[in-house]
Amino acid sequence: MGDTQDWAAGPGAAERARSVLATAWSCAVTADGAREEYVGAHTVTEDGGLLLDVPEDGALVAAALCAPRQEPSAVLEFADAAPVPVRDRIRARVWLAGWFAPVAGVAGGPLLFRPTRVVLRRPSGAVLVDLAEFAAARPDPLAAAEARLLTHLADAHPDAVERLTRLVRPESLHAATRVMPLAVDRHGITLRIERARAHGDVRLAFHAPADDVAQLTERMHALLAQASAAGCPRALQRQRADGDG
Repeated sequence: MGDTQDWAAGPGAAERARSVLATAWSCAVTADGAREEYVGAHTVTEDGGLLLDVPEDGALVAAALCAPRQEPSAVLEFADAAPVPVRDRIRARVWLAGWFAPVAGVAGGPLLFRPTRVVLRRPSGAVLVDLAEFAAARPDPLAAAEARLLTHLADAHPDAVERLTRLVRPESLHAATRVMPLAVDRHGITLRIERARAHGDVRLAFHAPADDVAQLTERMHALLAQASAAGCPRALQRQRADGDG
């Protein structure tokens, strides 16, 4: 599964975790020995807390009221899935351990979750996120638009994706059967290289961070211009030729 291309500049763990929370549509909550799934129910506060809108008569509210104040009493899990159809679509998971409390002055309203431990797991491994960094971090500025951007790139511009493979080391393209855009953030774009029974990811860095979609367009054009000046992706072409035979 490992790729042979060096990983280029990317978001830090705290920023990546905040991006997952900002874009995830659902979360799983384990509290008082029970696990429940909530869809479209969470909102992230400025400092990294979470507001969870749950039924007033639900078990989670009772568990929050009965738990010792400010002691870890729940675990929240968020998954980040690639918006394009690739193998192993889960790109990252975030676990937050912490405690729930009713929002002061709001009867029957959402619960406020305060994390005391944050863990980010990516294909490269799991890392414990510093709580101060997590509270201060902000989601990647392209996070909200990423799904739309990647879907458009994969569906409408497969030629551009193939051109980007000219920037990938030949050994990373060995036996490749398909290349898809897996992720994009302000620092670069990640390609998923699929083979018959395996896959690997390669990251291509932008020459400077992109703070909005307009800047991302300029960064992508610069990468494509660089790719056009590079040689043809011989390994990928040879694999396709063999598959066509």
